[in-house]
Amino acid sequence: MAERVVQVRRKEERTATTAGPGAGRTFVILNPAAGGARARRLRDRVLGAFEARRHAVELVETEGPGHATALARAAAQQGYAAVCAVGGDGTLAETATALAGTGLPLAIVPRGTANQLAANLAIPRDVETAVGLVLNGRVVQVDVGTVGDRIFALAAGAGFDAAVMARATTELKERWGFGAYIYAMLKEAALIPRAHYRIVADGQELHVEAMSVLVANVGAIFAAFPPMRMPVTPTPEKALSDGLFDIVIMEPASAPRFAGTLLRLAFRGFGGQGLLHLQAREVRIDADPVAPYEVDGDFVGHTPLVASVLPGALRVLVPNHIP
Repeated sequence: MAERVVQVRRKEERTATTAGPGAGRTFVILNPAAGGARARRLRDRVLGAFEARRHAVELVETEGPGHATALARAAAQQGYAAVCAVGGDGTLAETATALAGTGLPLAIVPRGTANQLAANLAIPRDVETAVGLVLNGRVVQVDVGTVGDRIFALAAGAGFDAAVMARATTELKERWGFGAYIYAMLKEAALIPRAHYRIVADGQELHVEAMSVLVANVGAIFAAFPPMRMPVTPTPEKALSDGLFDIVIMEPASAPRFAGTLLRLAFRGFGGQGLLHLQAREVRIDADPVAPYEVDGDFVGHTPLVASVLPGALRVLVPNHIP
C-alpha cells in the first residue's frame, strides 16, 4: 500500500539553505488509529495548525507496527528540522527508537489513552498548543532505555505489570479505553503472581521474592479517568535526565494490601511497606519461575530482562516553563 503523504509549504518558500530534501521542514508521523472520518479530522486539524503558522511540513500516516520507526529513520537522514509524532505511547516509542542519538528534535502531539512521556513533560493534549511547541518550545534532552534493539522512554517491567499489559488486549483498549487496564489489573490482582527474582543492578546482586520489578525512566504514570488525569507515582525520583533508572520492587502482597499500595501511590506518592527502590544504569532481571515482561506497555516476552540507560539520548520539544 502506498504511503499517504500530505505536504504543506509556505507560499513564499525559497530554496533551502540547509542540505537535504527535508531542510527547514517538520516531518509529521500520524497514527490514524481507528481510521475513517475520525482520522481524517485529526489529520486536518494537525495540518491546519501548521498551515496557520505558515510552517512547512510533510505528513505521512503509519500503516502498521514498525512503520513509525522506518519513517523517522528516513526523516533523520533527509535533513528535516524536527519530527512530530501524532499518536499514543506506541507511536512515540517507535519514533523515539529511530531518533535516539541522532540529535533530531522530537515534537509530540499526544493522542491515545494516556501518552505518558508527554504527560511527564507537561506537553498539552490540545492539538493547536502542542503543534505550537514545534516553533515556540524549547529542546530538553531526556534519557531513554534499551532492551535489545528496542528503545523505551517510559518503563520496562517484569511480573504483575507485564501480566496486566498482556491481558489488556488491543480489542479491550479500543472498546474500554483506560478501563481495559483497570479490568486487567483486577483480574491479575486476584491471582497475585509472585516469583523469586535475581536482580543485578550495576554489578550488585539482589535476591528477593516479589510480584513485580519495574525499571522506570519516568516518575509518574498518568491514569486517564475523565475529566481528570490522575498521576500514580511508582518511583521516588522524577528526573528524566539523571542518567539512571529507578528500579522499584513490589514484594508479595495479599489483594487488600496490594490495593492499599496502589492507593498510596496514587494519593500520597512513593513510600511505605512492600516497596523497595534502587537506581542503576544497567540491570538484568531473572525470575524463577520465568515471568512475563513488558516494554513501554507492550508485552514482549519472558525473563530474563536486560536493560541499559542511554543518558540524554532523546531531544524533545517541551513548553518553555519545563525546567
